[in-house]
Amino acid sequence: MKIIIAPDSFKESLTALDAANAIEEGFKKIFPKAIYVKIPMADGGEGTVQSLVDATDGQIIEKTVTGPLGTSVSAFFGLLGDKKTAVIEMAAASGLHHVPLEKRNPLITTTFGTGELILAALDYEIEHIIIGIGGSATNDGGAGMIQALGGKLLNKSREQIGFGGEQLQQLTSVDFSMIDERLKKVTIEVACDVNNPLTGNKGAAAVFGPQKGATPEIVDILDRNLAHYANIIEASLHKNFRDIPGAGAAGGLGFGLIAIFNAQLTRGVEIVLKAVQFEKYLTDAALVITGEGRIDSQTIHGKTPIGVAKTSKKYNLPVIAIAGSISTDSSIVRQYGIDALFSIVPSAVSLENALENAYEYTVLTAENVAAFLKQFSM
Repeated sequence: MKIIIAPDSFKESLTALDAANAIEEGFKKIFPKAIYVKIPMADGGEGTVQSLVDATDGQIIEKTVTGPLGTSVSAFFGLLGDKKTAVIEMAAASGLHHVPLEKRNPLITTTFGTGELILAALDYEIEHIIIGIGGSATNDGGAGMIQALGGKLLNKSREQIGFGGEQLQQLTSVDFSMIDERLKKVTIEVACDVNNPLTGNKGAAAVFGPQKGATPEIVDILDRNLAHYANIIEASLHKNFRDIPGAGAAGGLGFGLIAIFNAQLTRGVEIVLKAVQFEKYLTDAALVITGEGRIDSQTIHGKTPIGVAKTSKKYNLPVIAIAGSISTDSSIVRQYGIDALFSIVPSAVSLENALENAYEYTVLTAENVAAFLKQFSM
């Protein structure tokens, strides 16, 4: 009997590999002779690099880059087992966690460090880059990234504009002729689960700016500046990019990646499923187990358990989800391929206790699920 174990991470407690190991440990107590295939998963957000590195026997590369405030930060990217694919979480370089609460201001934050991570990845002669763009502290339309990769965003004095969304208003011309030539040989996939345009009421500044420290006045400034920035870039390239779904993701980083690097924006879990070659493991499987930290009604919107379940149902496989917690509205996931849900929390415990003992609780839950299944001669 072959059992596929493909969970996402349980935030703040277990990596995806930790969760897979715990589920395997619990099931082995009941089904010791089963064949277990562990595939750490992610949906393009936090933990994607680690999951794909773990799933492909790759490696983490650590780098010091320019953080969102222009100071040095420690960041990383993943080199997958094929040695041809790099995985980057833009938040590692340009994420909100790098900015103290009192300093959050998207007028000044930059994506320059994300560009530096891409440059570092190119040194490994890769052919494919996967970029997860959640968790950004920025609203610069990807301007900093473009500059780091050799693009010139010039003011009226023919000098590079400064960092941050506020400086976009100074842009008068662009020159992309010096962008790193190696990028022409690289396919860029962007893990993006939002469809916001660059500007307007549903754009980068209006929707995501406030969580990055933008007041209503700052939102107006950023939106105007992004529109100005887009006007000049689109005039240079003779094409409209700002209204493409996802252009507004990560403070407009989606726009920069689409316009300058011809990147393809795709749901994160779909990129990960393809990268780990998930489907090839399903043909002779008997059961698929997935999971994440919390399963609720939002899980159906591109989260890992649903991506795993939909793919597994192509092969008519039963799918069980194990989660840190399950909300009262979680039953909707059964309409999307998950057959049963189980929470790992054994009783009324504190959040601190649940996080601290997540591994042990997951082992226990997996063992109980397996014991129940054994009654049906699985």
